[in-house]
Amino acid sequence: MSIVDTPERRQLRELTRAFVTREVLPHLDDWERAGEVPRALHETAAKLGLLGIGFPESVGGSGGNLLDSIVVTEEMIRSGGSSGLIAALFTHGIALPHMVAAAGVGVGGSLGGRLGGTSTPGDDYLIQRYVRPTLAGTMIGALAITEPDGGSDVAGIRTTARRDGDHYVVNGSKTYITSGHRADFVTTAVCTDFPGSGELTLLVIDKGLPGFTVGRRLEKLGWHCSDTAELSFVDVRVPVANRIGAEDTGFLAIMQNFAAERLSLATQAYATAQRCVELAVRWCRDRETFGRPLASRQLIRHRLAEMHTRAEAARSYVHEVAGRVAAGEPVVTEVAMAKNVAVAACDQVVDQALQLHGGFGYLRDAEVERHYRDARILGIGGGTTEIMNEIIAKGLGL
Repeated sequence: MSIVDTPERRQLRELTRAFVTREVLPHLDDWERAGEVPRALHETAAKLGLLGIGFPESVGGSGGNLLDSIVVTEEMIRSGGSSGLIAALFTHGIALPHMVAAAGVGVGGSLGGRLGGTSTPGDDYLIQRYVRPTLAGTMIGALAITEPDGGSDVAGIRTTARRDGDHYVVNGSKTYITSGHRADFVTTAVCTDFPGSGELTLLVIDKGLPGFTVGRRLEKLGWHCSDTAELSFVDVRVPVANRIGAEDTGFLAIMQNFAAERLSLATQAYATAQRCVELAVRWCRDRETFGRPLASRQLIRHRLAEMHTRAEAARSYVHEVAGRVAAGEPVVTEVAMAKNVAVAACDQVVDQALQLHGGFGYLRDAEVERHYRDARILGIGGGTTEIMNEIIAKGLGL
């Protein structure tokens, strides 16, 4: 039996599919054009227990681990959702884990443990103030790491936080922030030493604080239903109680959460590939050319067989690595390989799926067109393919 094919996880799949069918599919095209999903969707997902999957019940979650989160992600896309929907609805998956870990509670398959070794005054406060309401769907959180001139260089962050009594004074800017427009708070990486020193701290910054400005809504190639923003901080005073863990533990916290984020993106990639195989098979069975179904032609059948093989192989490898992560194994290299394998499969499959759809595949009315656009970010987010290759090379001792 597959590690994600247990009776409980089959029920979780059924619940997820019913949610997508009832709450998402009738509205997804409208959300794509509006540039965001409604806040009410978060509350609906929370009431069903989907929003809190992978978070402990002790902090307001639904329990489960990384594998359960993978099941939900996979099934949402296989049911006709999209990776853009995942990005919009589950942004808390990258905004909250640092807070939960700082309070000494494991998230998903992590081992937990307090950052910096001891509890800080704000740790339990952050659980009550931000984690519980977000998992209940009444608040939305975002994660702000990337800066306009920083890209993947996390250690080079230049947004600063100067201690001033019971507050930090924050100055700097962030970009490409998923859910940045809708977010009520932003888990923000700041430098508590000189800019670019690598001495990072995580602060939870509330929208609406004086000096905190949410800039223009960024228009993107894909993920249209997921809002993306630029953020600016000018002398923003943030209470010390909003610090996550001890000072200067932010870099470690960010690195620890990368495994789950990268496996989520890998899941989105292979699930998108699987969905596109299903769409292509259906189209090729129904579409006739020169008096025969496309699927009757050997060339088409073999192309579909190759697409299916790539998608299923990627799925199997991601599941194998995810199982090891959930068991607490330090498999940094394997996580990087899993992401690259899944992204490569997705890139190949969605391209072929759109090609098989012909002119219809190029229209906004075609689901495969949305997947084609959405897929392009998966090799960039959470660490680019090139960064993953550097991690893999380091694992080889190079």
